[in-house]
Amino acid sequence: MLLTVLILGGSILGASTIAGYLMLLKIRGASDITNSTKAIFAADTGIEWELYKQFKDSGYPKPSLSNNTNFTSSNDTQLIKSIGQSSNNFRAFELEISGATTTLP
Repeated sequence: MLLTVLILGGSILGASTIAGYLMLLKIRGASDITNSTKAIFAADTGIEWELYKQFKDSGYPKPSLSNNTNFTSSNDTQLIKSIGQSSNNFRAFELEISGATTTLP
């Protein structure tokens, strides 16, 4: 019986330790507001760039960002995905285009 209590206590302690560590990583990542905001704006830049390429100029070059951020984007004409990165923060946007057959002025 003592062995059972020790095994159960050890497994609960181990699970609590792992859960606490994972929560600490998530809280630490969410509290970096500056880099999180930069990543959001980088992802928005990726969406805007893909929209401009789709509706205005398909050969427009990828913009370079001067605040140490980057983005990756993809466009299959119906779904645009963009992931912005700043330091270790990643933020993403997704835009679904339905009925986009007209061109903008």
